[in-house]
Amino acid sequence: MLGSTHGTLTTDFRARVEACGESPRTAVHSSAAPSADDAVPLDVSGRPLHADVPDLDRFFRPESVAVIGASDAEGRPNTGITRQLIAWAERVGARIHPVHPTRPTVFGLTCHASVADLPEQVDLAVLLIADPLPVVEELAETKVKFAVAFASGFAETGDAGAAAQERLGAAVRGSGLRLLGPNTNLNAFEKFREDLDGPAIALITQSGHQGRPVYTLQELGIRLSHWAPTGNEADLETSDFISYFAEQPEVGAIACYVEGLKDGRSFLLAADRAARNGVPVVAVKVGRTETGARMAASHTGKLTGADTVVDAAMRQFGVIRVDGLDELQDTAALLARARRPQADGVVVYSISGGTGAHFSDLATEAGLTLPTLSQAKQDELHQWIPDYLNVANPVDNGGHPVGDWRGRKIIDAILADPEVGVLICPITGPFPPMSDKLAQDLVDAAEQSDKLICVIWGSPVGTEDAYRTTLLGSSRVATFRTFGNCITAVRAYLGHHRFTTGYRSPFEDAPRTPSPSYRKAQALMRPSQQLSEHAAKQLLRAYGIRVPREQLVTSAAAAVRAAGLVGYPVVMKASGPQLGHKTELGLVKIGLTSASQIRDAYRELTDIARYENVPLDGILVCQMVERGVEMVVGVTQDDLFGPTVTVGLGGVLVEVLHDAAVRVPPFGEDQARAMLRELRGHALLEGVRGAPPADVDALVEVVLRIQRMALELGDELSELDINPLMVLPRGQGAVALDALAICR
Repeated sequence: MLGSTHGTLTTDFRARVEACGESPRTAVHSSAAPSADDAVPLDVSGRPLHADVPDLDRFFRPESVAVIGASDAEGRPNTGITRQLIAWAERVGARIHPVHPTRPTVFGLTCHASVADLPEQVDLAVLLIADPLPVVEELAETKVKFAVAFASGFAETGDAGAAAQERLGAAVRGSGLRLLGPNTNLNAFEKFREDLDGPAIALITQSGHQGRPVYTLQELGIRLSHWAPTGNEADLETSDFISYFAEQPEVGAIACYVEGLKDGRSFLLAADRAARNGVPVVAVKVGRTETGARMAASHTGKLTGADTVVDAAMRQFGVIRVDGLDELQDTAALLARARRPQADGVVVYSISGGTGAHFSDLATEAGLTLPTLSQAKQDELHQWIPDYLNVANPVDNGGHPVGDWRGRKIIDAILADPEVGVLICPITGPFPPMSDKLAQDLVDAAEQSDKLICVIWGSPVGTEDAYRTTLLGSSRVATFRTFGNCITAVRAYLGHHRFTTGYRSPFEDAPRTPSPSYRKAQALMRPSQQLSEHAAKQLLRAYGIRVPREQLVTSAAAAVRAAGLVGYPVVMKASGPQLGHKTELGLVKIGLTSASQIRDAYRELTDIARYENVPLDGILVCQMVERGVEMVVGVTQDDLFGPTVTVGLGGVLVEVLHDAAVRVPPFGEDQARAMLRELRGHALLEGVRGAPPADVDALVEVVLRIQRMALELGDELSELDINPLMVLPRGQGAVALDALAICR
């Protein structure tokens, strides 16, 4: 019996249950609190470097469950929920304890008036009441491990609801109780098929209904092990479940439907843990458009974040982002069940040349590698395929060979090629004399091969025996209904294994102590101010980033002397803490070659500044750097992820083309180079129209130094913009010609 020191359910609880306790929505999962003694390593900005893995075992397989607000009264919403929870508890072997202040029994089970009256410590409390806060506070006192709050009316409803949700989260913070919800549902307590084997999909959804297509994959023979509908995530969040599922031996892939991320850093740490364990994470993340973002906010009450940053962060840490629920189920199913590829090469094999050519075009455009088969392999295939048909890849068998013994010979010969890792066979429509035998041969070959075989069954009917029984009955063949979903899944499959092979967590190399550069930079920071160009360049110098030779002067005579020291030709620019776009105001003069031009330029620049009422700290006389590729490198603060680093084409092109790539620190040299490859204008760095190749190594070094600055200064630096960064010809370095920095 739990001691009376934990208190009892009050009269207020009785009123809540009787008046409005039977109008909640539904439920999900929860996790155990981390040990207070576990020391988590921190980076230089004080953020954790490892994901905390909550112990959710007792949530998914509890020994005892309390149902607070339980009912067996016909016609009441809580009655159906109570019935489902009793059935679930029986399946997982848990003892269930109904709690209600006025009912002696519920469905024949002894009902307790309060949590304090329970006969044993419970692992999980399910709250079927409209106002969970007082009960959550009481549960925290009684050392219950997990609670699920179904009730809605929190952050998804606006500011008042958000405040109520914050109080709910605060009630469990540091208590040892972990809370799932509010605004969640019963998906965690679904019945999962136990007759399926092999690696399983673990499912996480913030909107329960959006997970239904993945759940129904069980009817196609694909195992599902867990479903975590996270709701509003007042405490337990998507990241907690990713971290937990990535440690479960039965989980082959994690499928997520995400409306908003609660904390970007936690998400990246969880994705990093999954990548280190080789567990693929496939996600639909809504909020690509302004409309989608608004809808997501109204539904879950969380920030959706700048989508370009979310997209880049997911790609950076190996999360496979897909657009539709159909892609989510097909990609997760393939990744969960397919063995590691032996090669990246894809061969397209069909009974129609047109089908093969069509699919090959789409696959190649999507980035899949379709190697030309060797002449020896083509000669081998022509033993069974007429000479006039193409077998170089795609392989066209002409139809008739699939109807007899030759069909299996062809498939085995393709799979034996060491360059082939995936065989894809599009069957656009059922033609039993050919398609039935072809399907069976593919299934039989898959059972004897470690290589992936994919089939696209193009019939819209889907009741054919070759599809329903032969193909779907195989755990080794991946079957799709559309070309697009097959290509998306295969690309993700090959990409995931490339990404995780030799994967090294970027958090391992994140700086943990400030560098000497940080101490120099901190002395230059001016809280809540924009630095002048001169001061911003000093900030860059502190981190070893090259800037032009330049001097800040306050007289025409000093400008002439400075030009002689810097070396003609020179650039003169107004420098002040409120100056952003100087060119538009006429505050930049280039190509000056004489003392008279210097004096005239000084007078003109100071006159314009007075006219525009722009305060100056002086005039910069700068070395003129002409030859190179103009790039932009910068730092911005994202609401979800904190400091982010951007690189792109610079000068006016940054505003015209918006050609930029983003990463979230920490990242290494490989990701810095990957950013450059993502740019549409990447060819400019390689040299075009006779221009020499640019010093890409120097550009990468600047990106990494800016990343270090972003990590060390953290939110002290609101924004940094180097534009242009002139990347000189190979071996000559890169020079930051202009810089803007805003301190927070």
